[in-house]
Amino acid sequence: MKYAVLCLLALALPAQAGSKVIATGGASSIEGAAGGGIVPWAVINGYASSDQWSVIAFNNNVGVDDFSLHTYGMAASYNNQWELSYTRQQFDLDTLGGELQQDVIGLKYHIAGELLYSQLPQLSAGIQYKKHRNFALPSAVGAHDDDDIDYYLAASKVYFAAVAGRNLLLNATVRASRANQIGLLGFGSHNDNSYQYLVETSAAVMLTPQLALGVEFRQKPNQLAFADEQHWRDIFAAWFINKNFSLVGGYVDLGRIAGFAEQQGYYLALEATW
Repeated sequence: MKYAVLCLLALALPAQAGSKVIATGGASSIEGAAGGGIVPWAVINGYASSDQWSVIAFNNNVGVDDFSLHTYGMAASYNNQWELSYTRQQFDLDTLGGELQQDVIGLKYHIAGELLYSQLPQLSAGIQYKKHRNFALPSAVGAHDDDDIDYYLAASKVYFAAVAGRNLLLNATVRASRANQIGLLGFGSHNDNSYQYLVETSAAVMLTPQLALGVEFRQKPNQLAFADEQHWRDIFAAWFINKNFSLVGGYVDLGRIAGFAEQQGYYLALEATW
């Protein structure tokens, strides 16, 4: 139903007035920040440039062997410099039964550089405030807190005609976090409540100006004693149909989650922009 609403919105919207090049706003990640599916990039969402606004609605779904994650929310950007996002995450424990929910409020600021037109990569700093909505299960398995803040610094750059004449986007993000499974299992533990410094990377080849094929890697902390937490990976294809509508699909490997090994499956995201 949410996919249908976003499709109708995108079809009803007039041509986007924003002056940024198509696809340069990235897609909405599972935590709401513009980037790939699981990694925030330095890009600012939407197509707003100097003194312009952009607003986005998104819905993302991840399905793996024993769990599923549904996220939806909205984001706004101004002047290709500021990005504000809100995301509701619902994590369904398909095998165990039950669900966990979390809210994520994100803020990103474009510090320096440009994605396309400068030698210096685009650099952005961001924070994500995360609040768990039903903390009983994370608390029972050893999580220390029901809310916390992630901090990250991202650098993104497009290299023209770098791969068989196609443009190549590279991104590197450094995150400071205490989140267990991005916060869905709470934050920190009674044995280790310190921030972990984590590396996240992305690479995408623009097969056409509107179609990208890419890979991502996200390093994860491992603070809960009851279950190992492993790094995440994905392979994705992003289709920027126009400046109003984009579709991203891919394969994800989330490793071990809550004692369940080899959590692999699909990723699907829809986004409407105006």
